[in-house]
Amino acid sequence: MATQAEADAMRRAIALAARALGSTSPNPVVGCVLLDARGRTAGEGWHRRAGGPHAEVAALRDAADAGHDVRGGTAVVTLEPCNHTGRTGPCAQALLAAGVARVVYAVADPNPTATGGAATLAAAGVDTEGGLLAEEAAAGNAAWLTSVLRGRPFVLWKYAATLDGRSAAADGTSRWITSAASRADVHRLRAEADAVVVGSGTLRADDPHLAVRGRDGVTQPLRVVVDTHATIKPGARVLDDAAPTLIAVGEDADTGHLPGTDTVRLPYGGAGLDVHALLAELHGRGVRSVLLEGGPSLAGSFVAAGAVDRVVGYLAPALLGAGPTALGDAGITTVAQTLRLEVTDVARLGPDLRITATPTASAPEEN
Repeated sequence: MATQAEADAMRRAIALAARALGSTSPNPVVGCVLLDARGRTAGEGWHRRAGGPHAEVAALRDAADAGHDVRGGTAVVTLEPCNHTGRTGPCAQALLAAGVARVVYAVADPNPTATGGAATLAAAGVDTEGGLLAEEAAAGNAAWLTSVLRGRPFVLWKYAATLDGRSAAADGTSRWITSAASRADVHRLRAEADAVVVGSGTLRADDPHLAVRGRDGVTQPLRVVVDTHATIKPGARVLDDAAPTLIAVGEDADTGHLPGTDTVRLPYGGAGLDVHALLAELHGRGVRSVLLEGGPSLAGSFVAAGAVDRVVGYLAPALLGAGPTALGDAGITTVAQTLRLEVTDVARLGPDLRITATPTASAPEEN
């Protein structure tokens, strides 16, 4: 059974892993803390970017640079050490070579090409234990786990609304419903995502930029505009060079006014483009996490497709009484079809409330 020192180390490893959110795709975020034979921290590290050293190797280097001996010690890792050679070597072998006596990991690796590290370590006589703080570690790695298990990116839908659920006033104005603190937090979400998705309605109403601001050294997410009929204007702010941009259009859309723009033609589904086709395209481009910032129509399409994995709502203490709601038609016609959510976090941001929730039972996805 894991010790208190190992549990504390795992919490630290989970926090380390979170530092790389938005920077490691298509790889997972992973953190590692090494304890020496007496249970003291000897080194720590995290996987910073795809192709770079894995967390275990980074932690071993950190320990070596500090002159700490890890032989007979314990490696505490958020994900089962890998067992294959890709752009880097197998972490299971690196830990064996370092002489660690015990490995504690949170989540078993479901990737068939990388799994088996725990078995390799156990076969070599290393004491192994899995499942320590698994729920917390899995939540931090939800994007990668979703991509492996479901073959599509993880989707977080973010919206801002008044207490009566309005995302804009009756005349269409929406700046600013929520506070500066909430808007700054949205840039954190963007920085942690591989792609930010909006629809053509939001583009026409707000001309959003969608790039991350106020955060140094971040990897800018792919800006994705779902524009069925290619109505985007050449001067739209998302077409600047601050971040890459992809325009998703219908199969018969005229894109002659968008020379040099990265566009993809997708089949129709429901009231617009097929949501699963869009996610498959993004997955093929290495996108593992999507921040859905689109308006009510696009959000409704994603909910109807069973493709929303987490919801973050920013609620302002204000009332409008009229205007568009945050969520449009999601194919829900009766209370029995309600998509129930479990609230996982509530926080105050300035005058606003930020509520984070996940579906209690995912709606069945279309084939």
